[in-house]
Amino acid sequence: MTLNRRGFLGAVPIASLGLAAGRVQAQYHSGAPAASTPAPVSDYDTLVQLSGDALPRNPTLEPARLQALLERHAKPVDGYLAGGAVAELEATFSALLGKEDTVFMPTGTLANHLALRLLCGDNRHALVQQESHVYRDESNTVTTLSGINLVPLAPGQAAPSLDEVRAAIERAEIGPYPIKVGAIALESPVRRAQGGTLAPALVASIARLAREKRIGLHLDGARLLLMSGMAGFDVKSYSAHFDTVYVSLYKYLGAPFGGVLSGPKPLMAKARELRHIFGGTIYHGWQAALPALDALEGAEQRFASVRAAGERLLAALERAPGFKVQRVENGSNLALLEIAPERLAGLEARLQKANVRLGKINEGKVQLGFNESILRRDTAYLLKAVAG
Repeated sequence: MTLNRRGFLGAVPIASLGLAAGRVQAQYHSGAPAASTPAPVSDYDTLVQLSGDALPRNPTLEPARLQALLERHAKPVDGYLAGGAVAELEATFSALLGKEDTVFMPTGTLANHLALRLLCGDNRHALVQQESHVYRDESNTVTTLSGINLVPLAPGQAAPSLDEVRAAIERAEIGPYPIKVGAIALESPVRRAQGGTLAPALVASIARLAREKRIGLHLDGARLLLMSGMAGFDVKSYSAHFDTVYVSLYKYLGAPFGGVLSGPKPLMAKARELRHIFGGTIYHGWQAALPALDALEGAEQRFASVRAAGERLLAALERAPGFKVQRVENGSNLALLEIAPERLAGLEARLQKANVRLGKINEGKVQLGFNESILRRDTAYLLKAVAG
């Protein structure tokens, strides 16, 4: 599909975003040390970025990527999030997560909010992790807009224990003035807990308790696919424990914005109504749906390969003198690397030459993050770039 005038106007937000990002990036990095300068345009295809969740892309080439995706779809354009690539994306996620229906959401904040609002109903009391995005990064959205009291669990940790969840339910529901818990929200992986995840066995036990108590269960699975390759995990069986599931489109699926909320058909019908009431029925979502659809093909296998490649690199670094690896319990794609002072010498130049990038090194420590770019080079190449 070639962009006509109307289609071009619909694509302007992405095109302008990509070009603007390139200008801002260039302006921000002017005068910065060589190691902080983004790779030249020609180097993006070989760049290995050992930080973050997403495949690094050249923002100035994003309009061309979108045009190429348009060429592959006969009728990609939606109207107010109905039809086109948005409908295809929703159906794809329903199959992937094993849910009856899926609703495109412009933001994850809206997806999480509507899930908790729908699951709670009149029982406006919900349990969440203290380190979760819902509790720490959404500016009291759920409480302000839906009057739901959020009770935080497991401070400083990724996961609450089953006993902690049970005790929180009893505190609310047993006493002179009992309060019915309407929903439990669990995030996994938990970015504020260094990418720690909730093990499948723990999720299964919390889900059993929730069903016994007739409490709705929501998964903030913004980065859910990053768990691919973990022992005992697959996306569909993990998602089966939850009434509703949110997944992000932009954190690692190549979209410029958006997410999806999946669950039972009657609940998702209400989610579409609420999406409109809260101002989320935007004119077009195909600019986000097309890249996400492209990335979803083979995603579980790719992210399992990313996990395996990251583990090979960590194991190699553990064997190298002057490096110490700190893994995250039940971790997803993050680990901490400690680098001895003598190994820092020449590191910047080696990384620059190899077109490998690390995150910010602070007092000899750096957080490693594995994304699809790690698949561009073998372990020996990456070890040489980091360790020499």
